[in-house]
Amino acid sequence: IMLLYLKQAWESRVRAGNDTQEDLLYAIREGAVLRVRPKAMTVAVIIAGLVPIMFGVGTGSEVMQRIAAPMVGGMITAPLLSMFVVPAVYLILRRQQAKSD
Repeated sequence: IMLLYLKQAWESRVRAGNDTQEDLLYAIREGAVLRVRPKAMTVAVIIAGLVPIMFGVGTGSEVMQRIAAPMVGGMITAPLLSMFVVPAVYLILRRQQAKSD
């Protein structure tokens, strides 16, 4: 979904006649900022739902903790990937595409 927002932001800048490197950076920031709140809310809700499982005691809690631990780790690393790595890779690929044109 992040790629869709980045692509839409860039295409709207290009349609307006702004297709410089600075405009590319602005479009990436604009597209990424639109995804911050939904991503943060999703991560917060999922982690809030998994924390009781991680610290629970009782029947089956040992098994559930082993199931929940990778999910918590994924919910910490996945937003970092989508908020920082995906826009950076998009910038690199768009720059290479602009050089080849």
